[in-house]
Amino acid sequence: MAQIKAPAGANRKKTIVGRGASSKGRACGRGHDGQNSRSGGGVRLGFEGGQMPLYRRVARRGFTNAPFKVSYVPLSLSVLDSAFAEGEVVTLDSLKAKGIVKGKDVQVKVLANGELTHALTIEGLKLSASAKEAVEKAGGSVK
Repeated sequence: MAQIKAPAGANRKKTIVGRGASSKGRACGRGHDGQNSRSGGGVRLGFEGGQMPLYRRVARRGFTNAPFKVSYVPLSLSVLDSAFAEGEVVTLDSLKAKGIVKGKDVQVKVLANGELTHALTIEGLKLSASAKEAVEKAGGSVK
């Protein structure tokens, strides 16, 4: 019966250091003396030997609005034309139900890419001026 096995020597036992001379020799692979050879030795994250660390050298100035930025998913009229039938109401919930947009806190902006061949009612979505014009030209409405 065929068994999948690791080749010989592929799996080694983990080296446990610092448990006496038998574990891995006198210094246990930590070198001879110094800060890192000691128990609890070593330096904190970002320490550069007393040199001014990078996170303090680099200037941080000004204000950013990034956490509050609202980004919109672009949606073309051709997608709405193929996904929705004549007279249907297009809302964020209906777009999510049809799988056109995904995500919890998603915002949508309808752009005038492609053509709209039938009337649709668009509610609660942001539209570009040319997209709004195209929807109204097709006989639809924007609320």
